[in-house]
Amino acid sequence: MAVYKRAYKPYDGPLTSERWRFLVLPRFAFQEVFESKILTIFLVACFVPALVETVLVYVANSTPAQAMLGLTGQGPAREFMRAQFFMATLSIQGTLAFFLTAYLAPVLVSPDLVNGALPLYLSRPFSRSEYVLGKASVLLILLSLITWLPMLWVYSLQAGLAPSGWFLDNLRIGFAIVTGALIWISVLTLLGLGISALIRWRIVASAALVGIFFMGTAFGEIWRGVLRNPWGRLANLPYLIGIVWNDLFGIQIAGRGRTLAREMLDDRRAADLPSWAAWMGLMAVCALALWVLNKRLRAREVVA
Repeated sequence: MAVYKRAYKPYDGPLTSERWRFLVLPRFAFQEVFESKILTIFLVACFVPALVETVLVYVANSTPAQAMLGLTGQGPAREFMRAQFFMATLSIQGTLAFFLTAYLAPVLVSPDLVNGALPLYLSRPFSRSEYVLGKASVLLILLSLITWLPMLWVYSLQAGLAPSGWFLDNLRIGFAIVTGALIWISVLTLLGLGISALIRWRIVASAALVGIFFMGTAFGEIWRGVLRNPWGRLANLPYLIGIVWNDLFGIQIAGRGRTLAREMLDDRRAADLPSWAAWMGLMAVCALALWVLNKRLRAREVVA
């Protein structure tokens, strides 16, 4: 616009509170996310297990539905709807959350670093921590939508249909659902953002995130099998989160599982690591990811 026209006027509309200005980052990020039809279809598919679990809860608490399906037995809700059922549903939703993170996290931070946009962001009225919070909120919101929120619906439905007293007797399950999901979401979010800040290429970053889980599982099991020492399993993140979830649900682990599927989904393996070690291992992963973000997310002047 030519200066002599004097047509430019500065913005004089309402200003967003400084405390919430970082929310502009997820607002525009969500617009880009939902432009992908593949991701939209995947998000819809993530609710299918919750739909199946809803049907299971209804059948377990409905005598006519059981009679129609030819099921017999007394007290099916009390027998079937235990902590193990909700632990299994959390494992399924947690696995879907992992794949969503592997697809989405690499495009949240790396484009800003590759294109030199970070100084432009940080010149605005929000700090580096708010920048990270804005990017992380994209994953926090989407992963919450497919983990603890649908699981709370299933839990609430079970509490409403179950005999009197079930809700008070199983308050721990509701707490375990929310806490366990939030711990897993935090690990995935920080790890995904850390890898996105380190690796510029999306495919390589996604492969690196998947490799951390698969190779960590293999390393931990090889260490345990060869050296007869369980501490190598600290590299096995699915195993660590499994111990934490069992601890939250109050499930006594009995049995062993040696495959990746069991490490991710089965709660019947032997816990040869103490629960405190699993908690510390996950905290160390989060701390390492935060350290990487602190080192990488610095505005630098580029001299041509």
